[in-house]
Amino acid sequence: MNKKSVRVRFAPSPTGPLHIGGLRTALYNFLFARQHRGTFILRIEDTDQSRLIPGAEHHITESLEWCGIFPDEGGSAGGPFFPYHQSERTTIYSDYVRLLIEKGHAYYAFDSPDELESLRGESKVKGRQTFQYDSSSRMHLKNSLSLNPIDVRHRLDRGDPYVVRIRIPENETVVFSDLIRGQVTVDTHHLDDKVLFKSDGLPTYHLANVVDDYLMQITHVIRGEEWLPSAPMHFLLYRFFGWESAMPEFAHLPLILKPDGAGKLSKRDGDRLGFPVFPVAWNDPVTGVVSPGYREDGYLPDALINMLALLGWNPGTEQEFFSLAELITQFSLERIHKSGSKFDPEKTRWFNHKYLAQLPESRLSDYLVQQASLQCSLPDSGIKPHKNPPCHSPEDRGYAMKIVGLVKDRAILIPDLWVQSSYFYYAPESYDPKVKEKYWLPDTPAIVRRFLSDVSTLDCWNQKTLDAAIHQHIANTGIRAGQLLMPLRLLVTGSNQGIGMTEIAEILGKSEFLRRIEVGLLQLG
Repeated sequence: MNKKSVRVRFAPSPTGPLHIGGLRTALYNFLFARQHRGTFILRIEDTDQSRLIPGAEHHITESLEWCGIFPDEGGSAGGPFFPYHQSERTTIYSDYVRLLIEKGHAYYAFDSPDELESLRGESKVKGRQTFQYDSSSRMHLKNSLSLNPIDVRHRLDRGDPYVVRIRIPENETVVFSDLIRGQVTVDTHHLDDKVLFKSDGLPTYHLANVVDDYLMQITHVIRGEEWLPSAPMHFLLYRFFGWESAMPEFAHLPLILKPDGAGKLSKRDGDRLGFPVFPVAWNDPVTGVVSPGYREDGYLPDALINMLALLGWNPGTEQEFFSLAELITQFSLERIHKSGSKFDPEKTRWFNHKYLAQLPESRLSDYLVQQASLQCSLPDSGIKPHKNPPCHSPEDRGYAMKIVGLVKDRAILIPDLWVQSSYFYYAPESYDPKVKEKYWLPDTPAIVRRFLSDVSTLDCWNQKTLDAAIHQHIANTGIRAGQLLMPLRLLVTGSNQGIGMTEIAEILGKSEFLRRIEVGLLQLG
């Protein structure tokens, strides 16, 4: 490992929302920096102005913050290498691209986009290998290597459009080391002369990221596998600039694959299979479509981070649950897989269920109070209104505390706390017809009324006394437990779902419990 103080960067382009693949890259950089007491930098690579999407940068920072990933340096955090937006560093790149041209490692190219597209079309028609601008073709094209120097100067002086391309050396083997994949060897005849500087006066990713990594003293470049084919060219740029001794170590992360393993995970997979692919909601400024994120669907950030950390990294033990502090201690690049990892939406839900169940009831009650308040604050919530007012204040935290301890094991996502608890706030407005058909028999009203006359005289109303009363009533009348308890559950909750009947009765209180039974008897007959 580089003996310098570790400095890593997450460098997204604000051309769209942050995908969970990008979030995992940010997480691994963050964990690596924290483990080595280094610096985590957020750099915005916004040189491709034509592809920038309004709101994308805010979405990226909001997503990272929700997950507890905060940069040490960046646009809002500041730092010694300000600015951290590449669009604000254009004069820096101009100087370095001129240096490459002077050294003969880059050249001006005057070919128009239409001319290059025509060449690609000709190659396709003639069945040749796909056309690329490289050592075999550049001397037949319009550039400062093939043209007369006087012609080149005239073109530049009169303002002809041009790009600057890297001059990939011929017949050379590029060898570099990757911390995940080991030694990588590439023949330069496989590389094309990529554009380093565009006609709009802005650099491409290839030039800007190398220059910025050098100037910002980046020691490790931890990025997605999709950048591996570009790594040999980046290696050459370090050599061309004479920066070999300052070259960072590379680590190219494996892809996150679709649940069936057939290719890279995309938003379409999430839409098709019904799970989010963004950390927080994304409001597409072009279509106006809002795509919910993990936050809006009710996932906990700790659960998402835990799942993502294991999606490509193996701790080497049987441990599955890691706090962020534990991940910082145990994470290592050496244990990252080389091959892609299949995303499992059900495993993600399982993680969230486990994390939700482990939260203290004080925290869970906060969630339930928020949801209950939203559900009961009609019409502002936009939710279909209930016919009846809530039977209990949704803002009563003590009441919520009694409920969440009993229902948390049934919840997978945060909204499930309300789903499992709504009958504590609203009496049923209808009764499940299937449950009614099965359990509401001709003799059921009489069974319920006999029980009602017994329990209505109870002075002490809690689960213990109610359990005893039900046991005694069944013994005295000779009925089966199901003949009484299932109809009671239907009357009180509207279905056959929920926690123990006497637990429900204790939390609702004697008055509300008996009232619901009386109302239900009138409605069901």
